[in-house]
Amino acid sequence: MYEQKAIPLVDLRAQYEAIRAEVLPAIGSVLAGMHLFLGDNVVAFEHEFADYCGARFCVGVGSGTDALMLALRAAGVGQGHEVITVANTFIATVEAIAMVGATPVFVDVDPITYNIDARQIEARITPRTRAIVPVHLYGRLANMASIGGIARHHGLIVIEDACQAHGAMSEGRRAGAFGTAGCFSFYFSKNLGAYGEAGAIVTDEPEIARQAAILRDHGSPSKYQHVVLGVNSRLDELQAAVLRVKLGHLDRWNEQRRSHARTYGRLLAGLDLKLPDGS
Repeated sequence: MYEQKAIPLVDLRAQYEAIRAEVLPAIGSVLAGMHLFLGDNVVAFEHEFADYCGARFCVGVGSGTDALMLALRAAGVGQGHEVITVANTFIATVEAIAMVGATPVFVDVDPITYNIDARQIEARITPRTRAIVPVHLYGRLANMASIGGIARHHGLIVIEDACQAHGAMSEGRRAGAFGTAGCFSFYFSKNLGAYGEAGAIVTDEPEIARQAAILRDHGSPSKYQHVVLGVNSRLDELQAAVLRVKLGHLDRWNEQRRSHARTYGRLLAGLDLKLPDGS
């Protein structure tokens, strides 16, 4: 008789012990300086994460949900628009669409990858369609070549929900670098997780980056000047310091996850289970 034992989804304590010598001085430096928001670590992390993703700009925000919502707003998606996405995702994807006043329009997922089925998108496009939000799940990218082609043909915006795909690659490009903008969550259980809530938007479009930066800070391009109704969603300086440390380990951690996935695949082989395509 085998003993049943619960396996934690993420062992955060073990991860912390492995990087304690790097994390504690980074946190201590922030506390010593007491510049607790939009400081040097936020600026540095934005540059480092943009470079990692292969994007020109990164805007740090308070959560992955806010990243999606602010990216949509910065791209001009709002009341009266329709946004094509999938139901096979966390509620935040659809929540963000609703928060900007748009209507989510669902297509089904590919039965092999469990990501959005690009073949079904065009049938759902209407004169009100403004954007497509593909969701990259299980570390795999949606078919961005097909989605990008559809978007260009119909003049649509593509906002990648990459909240579960930090570091995932396809054809030499990383998640977040394919669409108009890419959105990330750094919720603590992610493969790149903060010690609390955090998120980011990456983009090659300077105006989207500028608008997102204004919107995250109460609609303010400069202190006490508020030009649009924004929100309070600034990336916390302490979280940025932690993320800078963890970013240096991300590729190695991702490879460890792939190794574990291969082990599970081997041990589950022969059972009546359908696993996501491993290609």
